[in-house]
Amino acid sequence: MGWTQVYDPMQNIWFSALIAAIPVLFFFLGLTVFKMKAYVAAGSTVIISIITAIMFYKMPVNMVVGAAGYGAVYAIWPIAYIIIAALFLYKLSVKSGQFDVIRQSIVSITDDPRLQMLLVAFSFNAFLEGAAGFGAPIAITAALLVGLGFNPLKAAALCLIANTASGAFGAMGIPVIVAGQVSGIDAKEISRFLGYSLPYISFAVPFLLVMIMDGFKGVREVWKQTFVTASTYAIAQYLTITFIGPELPNIIASLVSLLALALYIKAINKQEAPASARKLSAGQIAKAWSPFIALTLFVTTWSLNFFKGLFAPGGLLEKTNVLIEIPGLHNQVIKASPLVIEPTPYAAVLKLDILAATGSAIAIAGIVSMFILKVDFKTGKETLAETVKELSKPIFTIMMVLAFAFVANYSGQSSTLGLALANTADVFPFLSPALGWIGVFLTGSVVSNNALFGSLQTTTAGQIQVLPIILVAANTAGGVMAKMLSPQSIAVATGAVGLVGKEAELFRFTLKYSIGFLVLAGIITFVQALLL
Repeated sequence: MGWTQVYDPMQNIWFSALIAAIPVLFFFLGLTVFKMKAYVAAGSTVIISIITAIMFYKMPVNMVVGAAGYGAVYAIWPIAYIIIAALFLYKLSVKSGQFDVIRQSIVSITDDPRLQMLLVAFSFNAFLEGAAGFGAPIAITAALLVGLGFNPLKAAALCLIANTASGAFGAMGIPVIVAGQVSGIDAKEISRFLGYSLPYISFAVPFLLVMIMDGFKGVREVWKQTFVTASTYAIAQYLTITFIGPELPNIIASLVSLLALALYIKAINKQEAPASARKLSAGQIAKAWSPFIALTLFVTTWSLNFFKGLFAPGGLLEKTNVLIEIPGLHNQVIKASPLVIEPTPYAAVLKLDILAATGSAIAIAGIVSMFILKVDFKTGKETLAETVKELSKPIFTIMMVLAFAFVANYSGQSSTLGLALANTADVFPFLSPALGWIGVFLTGSVVSNNALFGSLQTTTAGQIQVLPIILVAANTAGGVMAKMLSPQSIAVATGAVGLVGKEAELFRFTLKYSIGFLVLAGIITFVQALLL
């Protein structure tokens, strides 16, 4: 027997929204006020969300349990798979002794930590976001900064905040592509519309990062280098999303900004290289960076249409994808009006894409890197075991967060929050990014957020007579602002820099910046709704 979602169990959307918000508010308070460890706060939040689903939403117990289990397993595949593979790749460079060469190659460009941060936390982070996404950029770049001598907490925070510039177009533009699929608006049109706002935010991010790191004094001292980074990234991002589409903005903009900053630093330096740098050959540098070169090549190949076609229905490798329907949950939950026009079964299928997964591309890059770096099997095995052990608590946290997110989604709690915001009518354009912000906070993914709320944004736009593309784009933009605060991202960052148990501290650090960017996105959306 199916069960139809109820979005207003209290017969008053605001009372219902208050009930639906209890788990979210508890999680916020757990991390900020009660200073609970993330896995304790997340685990408690799952329990509260389950009780809410059963008591107020009258969701059958077996479906609640199925949704929680589905979320926990989804956290392992594909999310934890990607994160473990990415950090394993980084650790190979450390174990092989090649990270010292990576460090020296960066120092040979500049020994100024602020500029090293721009090269790694901003430009390289954006490049990895474009290639892989799903937490890999945070894990790798935060670990790189710690290896360069950065304070672990600040390294994690800087990488999380820097990701704001690239999050909308992560993993070859999938967030925007999904937004197009659920809203019925062409993805390239959404991409072009985002070009009216996101490049300005991208331009501001490098200056914010320098200010966080070294205050206004630091901005004054390196404003020219920061301007070069910010302007080249923003311009390249605008041109790419306007004239090419959503797939390549991160790749192109990151490479342009990285190259521009490196060349500018070289041009203004009086000496050939900083005194602390040692001379490295091109071969040494290429070997040291080979894990990340391999990662780029494999992940890019995995994202190409011809390669994806191998795993599509009728493709040569179709049978390597295993689809598992979640018992008692798949198509048993029915989405209802006003979330959808007609009653729609809510699918619950776990896709074990053994070879097609992004994590597999990164894992293969790791295996190839072992041969290039001459890492023996025993060392590789020990490194993998060490990586899994270090990430065990962050992965458990992510499992709990996704269990909560899936219970919220399948029970209708997240939709209640969305519909309450949609009832704000005239001020909804300002609050529209907040809906995306909630979506990413709950799921940790801009892709999942767009799949969850993209259709609702389109429906609401029609009701309040606003161009749908404005609100769909706002859903993506607002979601990006929550990535630095998402429990999933926080868990990845703390795991990568060895600060497991310090999630609450990192959460409090990034909170004000996330809220600030969200308010800015709301103002931009509200102005667009008035003018267009």
